[in-house]
Amino acid sequence: MKNILTIVAVVFVAILLLLALGPLYVLREGEQAVIVQFGKIVRVETEAGLKSKAPLVEKVRRFPKKVLSWDGEAQRLPTAENQFIWVDTTARWRISDPKKFYESVGTITQAHSRLDDVVDSEVRKIVSRNPLREAVRISNVINKIERKDVYQTPAGEEEGMEVSIPLFSKVSYDEISKGREVLSEEMLAESVRITPQYGIVLIDIVIRQIKYSDDLTESVYNRMIKERNQIAQAFRSDGEGKKAALVGEMERERKSILSGAYREAERIKGDADAKASAIYADAYKQNPEFYTFWKAMDSYQELLPRFNKTLTTEPDYFNYLYNREGRR
Repeated sequence: MKNILTIVAVVFVAILLLLALGPLYVLREGEQAVIVQFGKIVRVETEAGLKSKAPLVEKVRRFPKKVLSWDGEAQRLPTAENQFIWVDTTARWRISDPKKFYESVGTITQAHSRLDDVVDSEVRKIVSRNPLREAVRISNVINKIERKDVYQTPAGEEEGMEVSIPLFSKVSYDEISKGREVLSEEMLAESVRITPQYGIVLIDIVIRQIKYSDDLTESVYNRMIKERNQIAQAFRSDGEGKKAALVGEMERERKSILSGAYREAERIKGDADAKASAIYADAYKQNPEFYTFWKAMDSYQELLPRFNKTLTTEPDYFNYLYNREGRR
């Protein structure tokens, strides 16, 4: 009886020891595994479930089966015009061949390092052989946008007023033949020829962000400032033109008013002169001698103070001078 109990205890301990050494393992959904025996791959497991392995001899190397992301560091790259831009790319990938992945790469960290080498190299190559506009723009829709030649008056000013200035609305930008999306596809096409040797499949490469370098940014800002100055000058020129038109109209109106006032003044003066002449004529008829004397006194008072010297008083003009009777 004791022998039987001893045998049962030994078997039970052996079973516990066997279980402790791990002959069974669980492969979860989204995982795949490579079973290695003494450094050699003996099989690959890709289906989820309860799996078995030889204790102490076989080891399980797990890898994700799902789609993974790769985020590269932003690179300062030259374009075809030798203008430098910062390009930030990202990619999606997955392990397509666990056996090859384990043999050539080994770990996810090493895989990211290999992708750094492959993708960064292809990004640099594609960007450097294309113009800046191809990397920045996606399509030529910018040339299809209709632009008005009239700038409406800002809010708060009189309604109906507008500034008619053609502000470069006819400007067209250089056409692109590829665009950013096509460049991304070219980067992917070049990269997928290399990554299969690592057991990796690249799904896509996306240019996440493009930023001008400091020197190019300054150039862009200077161009923007120049364009704004041109627009401001156009507004000023338009204002000067409107000012000249208003001043001209005001001057014409002023001359018209003055001309009308002059005509009216001359008419009034004419009427007054006519009335004065009639009064003088009526007075002359009443006493011609006194009228003649009075006119002569007025003339003497007006003219004689301006004479520097008088050579003779013989003319009839001086009839009332040097005569006691008041007349010669």
